[in-house]
Amino acid sequence: MLSHSATGNLLHKELSDQVIGAAIEIHRQLGPGLLESAYQACLAHELSLRGILFVSQLDLPLTYKGVQLDVGYRIDLLIDDKVIVELKAVEKVLPIHEAQLLTYLRLLRKPVGLLLSFFVPVLKDGIIRRVL
Repeated sequence: MLSHSATGNLLHKELSDQVIGAAIEIHRQLGPGLLESAYQACLAHELSLRGILFVSQLDLPLTYKGVQLDVGYRIDLLIDDKVIVELKAVEKVLPIHEAQLLTYLRLLRKPVGLLLSFFVPVLKDGIIRRVL
């Protein structure tokens, strides 16, 4: 899914702050307890309302020894071709979730990623921002 925007050349921090603001709005409205797919659909809608460019469920092939392999990796959201967003609806964010985000940042050569876990009473406790 592709949405169009006027975000232009927003700095990575400003862009990630806008995404976090959209996620906080969703969490205020819905709270914890929904499936990850529900939060993703809501975040896509909220980003569209705010005019922020994004791609949802972006396929991420793996290149190994010069061969591109489709191994089923998908980025939840790529915001304005700058910020990777991984969504979770889990009781606890584990090191493997952060490793997943860092791997996606490396593979796509993007400098900033957000890991948003909606299964928390207050969303600020479920936000992890990583910069390479």
